[in-house]
This record gives sequence, structure tokens and C-alpha cells, in this order.
Amino acid sequence: MRNRLSAIALLLAGAATPAFAVDAVTDAPDTELHAPPSTEIIVTAPFARDRATVLSGITILQGTELTRQLRSTLGDTLSRQAGVSSTSFGPNASRPILRGFQGERVRILTDGIGSFDVSNTSVDHAVVINPLFAERIEILRGPASLLYGSSAIGGVVNVIDKRIPREVPQEAVHLDVLGTYASAANERNIAGVAEVPLGDRFVVHVDGSYNKTDDLRIGGFVLSGPARAAALASPEPEGRALASLADRLPNTAGETWNAGAGVAFIDAGGELGIGYGHYDSLYGVPARYDTTTGEGEFVRLKVKQDRLDIRGQVNVGGDIIDTIKVRAGFADYQHSELAPSGEIGTTFYNRGLEGRLEVSQARRSIGGGTWKGGSGVQVFTRDFNVIGEEAFIPRNQSSQLGVFTLQELDFGALKAEFAGRYENAKVSAAVGDFRGAPVFVDRSFDLFSGSAGASVGLFQVWRIGVNLSHTERGPAAEELLANGPHAGTQAYEIGNPDFAKERSNGAEIVLRGRGEGYSFETSVYYNRFANYIYESQTGAVEDGLPVFQFNQASARYLGVEAQGEITVARFGDQDLKLDALADYTDAKLLGGLGPVPRIPPFRVLAGIGATGPVWDARAEIEHSSSQKKVAAFETETAGYTMVNASVSVRPFADRPNTSLVLSANNIFDVDARRHASFLKDFAPLPGRDIRLSLRFTI
Repeated sequence: MRNRLSAIALLLAGAATPAFAVDAVTDAPDTELHAPPSTEIIVTAPFARDRATVLSGITILQGTELTRQLRSTLGDTLSRQAGVSSTSFGPNASRPILRGFQGERVRILTDGIGSFDVSNTSVDHAVVINPLFAERIEILRGPASLLYGSSAIGGVVNVIDKRIPREVPQEAVHLDVLGTYASAANERNIAGVAEVPLGDRFVVHVDGSYNKTDDLRIGGFVLSGPARAAALASPEPEGRALASLADRLPNTAGETWNAGAGVAFIDAGGELGIGYGHYDSLYGVPARYDTTTGEGEFVRLKVKQDRLDIRGQVNVGGDIIDTIKVRAGFADYQHSELAPSGEIGTTFYNRGLEGRLEVSQARRSIGGGTWKGGSGVQVFTRDFNVIGEEAFIPRNQSSQLGVFTLQELDFGALKAEFAGRYENAKVSAAVGDFRGAPVFVDRSFDLFSGSAGASVGLFQVWRIGVNLSHTERGPAAEELLANGPHAGTQAYEIGNPDFAKERSNGAEIVLRGRGEGYSFETSVYYNRFANYIYESQTGAVEDGLPVFQFNQASARYLGVEAQGEITVARFGDQDLKLDALADYTDAKLLGGLGPVPRIPPFRVLAGIGATGPVWDARAEIEHSSSQKKVAAFETETAGYTMVNASVSVRPFADRPNTSLVLSANNIFDVDARRHASFLKDFAPLPGRDIRLSLRFTI
């Protein structure tokens, strides 16, 4: 009850802004939507925020660095960032993992609104956001992400594109084109954006992309060491033959195209825009082989989505309200799981609607400092249905209604932050017959979350802060209702309709510093969960598939992530820099139940690079330790060390986004597997991959 009252008090504090006797500070309206923000400004919030003062881990990718990191999936694009891993369900379905959290606990957004796919329901489902169109990607880890949903305890990934234009270009026609070839999967992709101003205030946008890959080349055997040993011990010749499968990962080719258009009105008073996009993809997922019989299902997924988006902003510039923003989206999604013959086995249908209304307060003087804040309302609905012989969940409807606030107090050396969210989440299913039994489920959860923190400036360029949080999450439909075989993951999944809501209390300490020629930041975090929901293998077999059961238990997460960069020498206009990052998460189920399944091990990445106005060169080493803290029926995962190198050229000073990037990844062709992957024993990471990317802006 005390936690609930605290969260409500925080909400009321944000809603009661006009009641305080404080003075307005002359402050221009937030205009972060009208120009590309710098790397020090975070836009994934009701108002622009200084990265140095946010009390949680933050990562921003943009410009040449984003081009260098780009892959065809969002998970692989971000997997080299601090605190980030990937589900790695083959090269076509890869979703980010933040601080060991995945699925429902990580929200994937495009310009602040959800992706409206079903990638959160299963790791074989692709994220329907094309990173090739990304202008900027922001990753928020920790309590700051709760503004976007009670489920986002792990964090938020916000992919910011220009489908709804943000500014009126100066050129008669503005073009941005990206083309890439990569050797590991014979990957060929091209993406293009064109924007045309119609007078001084209107902009029309069109975009399109095409990506095609062959089966992925790998750096060794398809099966891991333990799986190969099991195959070699098989009494069946087909099982023993699996042990020699190498060099290529079967059934991983893919073909994807998407296209979209948008139009926006933009002036000093605000903006209003609308965008439409279509996504179409056909890709294969690696097989989970039976090491005794040698059998495995070779499933391909045919994915389609039509999506409509709206974004608006009014720059009020008043003494109480600074800006009012609205953001909404609707999508109709479906995918079919295809047998090798092309026959449809199961089809997933998902219709989603999400909307946000945010009000940003004017900056005001208070007690010798300033006060800035924002509050809002968020609504979300989803109608999800699976039809076919291997439907593992009945038709269901989910909805969420949330109100939230974020308040910042700035007294110079001392800064404080308060956030609160109330959300009502509902899941219902009323099916007369699902797998031979009636299903009637109607669950409603009242969820209260809040955080409070403060930071202190040290020696002018360093800042240390502490954030405390309480979060609550309602079980997702898949966790409540799953009961059947799922061909994509090649598992029999079982949920529990009686699950209670998940609760956690957490703390995070953040230290950041930046000075002449160096930067550093680190976060240490702790979360204690009650009714933690997890999925683990039981050892049973149903319909020829391993059974994975959702359960609840107490759990705790403890982790650290750090990253830094230092300039060690300068040669004319070139800087020689050293950089490094490291992350580690330890997660266990309490009560003697052992480790939480699929937690990434300790990882460190170190690089040396020369950077300048025209060209950059970089070499890096990434080491992932072995993971020996495994749950029941999990196998240990061997560590690996990868070496990568790249060269980037920007020939035009007035067009910094025009670049040529040549990179060599996994140069020594090592066999590497991510422990967080459901298929890590059957689907290694890519082998040696030479990539050439050309991006030009006109």
C-alpha cells in the first residue's frame, strides 16, 4: 500500500503543476522535433533531456557510427552496445536484450510508438522495424523507460526515422540513399529516402528498401560441442551425420522489402504529419535438430504489415505549458509459418492501436533552481489470433491505459528526478473450444510504478546519481494463455492463466564524467522481483517437441555496465582514441531454483581508432566469457573472442552523412554463440563477414 500511495503522490505532483507559487523562466518551446538533436540530448521523453543528467544507462547511435553498426535486424545492429545482447534466432529474427531482459520486458519503439508486431511473443518473430531507415537510435535502460509502459523494466529501444518529416529541406529534392553488400550471407540491400518541400511549410516524404540474403556462412560446425557429442552418440546414422554439418546454416535465406510515404506541415507554432508504411518479408529460421534422429523442422515465415502513423505538436510557449504533443499509430500485421512445401501451417494475426498525449511544462524558477516536467496519457489495444494446426494460444484481446509524469529539479550541482505511472492492463480470451477445452479468461491488473533519484556534480565535469524504483507488470497474454506446439520456436509452450502481477524494487547508481579528450560512464543496478515470470524447459516432450513452461518465482538481478573513451594522441586533424565497454548481469531465481535461463555472460569490447573530419579507422576485440551459470536442461556456452576492423570515409565536409564504410567482422572466422539464444546449440553467429556500405545525401 505504501508503494501505491507513493506512486499516486508522484502522479499528483506532476498534475498539480499550476498550483505551485513559482515563477516562469523565459524558455523557448522544445524544438527537438524540428532539427536533428545532438548526441547529448535525449528525445525519448515528454521533453528534451540532457544525457548527462538522466539517472540510468543511455546509448545513442547516429551518423557514421550508426552506418558502421547497421545490420538487417535491429538486434544485430545494437548488439555491440553496452548492456545490450541479442536473441539471435538466426540472421533474420534478432531482437535486442537489455541487461538480460528480453521479450515483454523490453519495448521496441519507432518514434515513440510500439512496433505492432509479435516479436515480443516469440524469438523467431522478426521486429517489423527496418533499421536501414533509422536516422537515430536511442536505448534507455532502467526506470526512465517506464514512461513507455509498465512492462519495460528492461528498457526501451526507440528507432527514430523521418517517415513523418521533421524539418523542411532547403533543397528542391532531398535524397538519402544507403546500399550495402555483406559476404557472410551474400547480403544485398538498398534503401532510399526522398523529401520534397511544398512551399515553406509542407514536406512530402517517400521511402523504400529491398534486402536479400542467402543461407548464412558460419565459422565452423552448425551444432555446438555438447550437441555434436550427443549426435555422435546417436544409434541412428542420420543423427551421427548431423555432427559433420558445417560452414552454412541451412534455411536462413531471406528476402524483405518495404515502402512508405508521409507528409507534414511544419512551422514555428508546431507541426502535424501522417505516414504510411508497408512491410513484406519471407525468411527461414534455423532448425532445432533432434540429435538422435537427425530430424528438424525447416520453417519459413511470410510476414506482412500495413501501418499508419500520426504525429503532432503545438508549441504553446506559455507560462505553464510549453508544448503539447500527440503521437498515434495503427497497424494490421500477419505472418504465416510455411512448411518446406510452401503449405501454410499456422497464421498469426495482430491488430494494434497505440496513442500518446504528452504535455510539457514550461521551465520555472523554484527555490533558487529550475523545475521542468511533463505528463501524459497512453492507450494501447491489441487483438491477437493464431489459426492453424500448431496454434499455441487462443484468440485474445489486450488493452492498457496509463497515465504518467516525469519531473526534474535543477539546482546546479544538485539535480533531482521523480517519475510515476499508473496503468490498468487487461487480458481477455473467450473461446468455446481451444485444443479440446473451453477457454474463458478475463484478467485485469492495476499497476503502480514510480522512481525517485538525485545526482550531484563533482569537480564540474563529473556527476554521480542514485535512483530508486518500484515497478509492477501484468502478465502478457502469451504468459497466461500459451498451451500448444509452436513451429517457429520448435517448442511446446505452456502458460498459466492464474499468474499474479510481477513486482520489483530496484536501485541504480550512475557515474558519468566528460572532459577534454575523454568520457566515461558506468551504471550499477539491482532489482529484486516478486512473482517473476520466466520460461524454462521441463525435460518433457509433447507432440515431439521439448516442453517450455512459464513459471513464477522470486528473483534478483545484479549487474554493471561501463564504457569510456580517451584521446591518447593527435596528429594534425586526426585523433587517436582508445575506447572500451563491458557489461555483466547475474540473475538468479530465489528459493534454490538456480539461475534465470538465458542470461548473457560477462562481455568486454575494446577498440583503437583514428578519427578525423574526412576519414576514420578502427580495430576492436570483443570477448564474451563462457556461461556456466545455467538453468535446468540448459547447456553451458563456450566463450569466444572476435576481432573486427573498419575504415570510414566522408569525402564532403558539407555533407557529413555521405560516407563509404568498409568493415571486416569476425576476421578469424571463430565459432561464436550467444547464450541468450533459444537456438544457440543449433545456430551460431555469422562467420567472417566483409561489409561495404555506401551512404550518400543529395
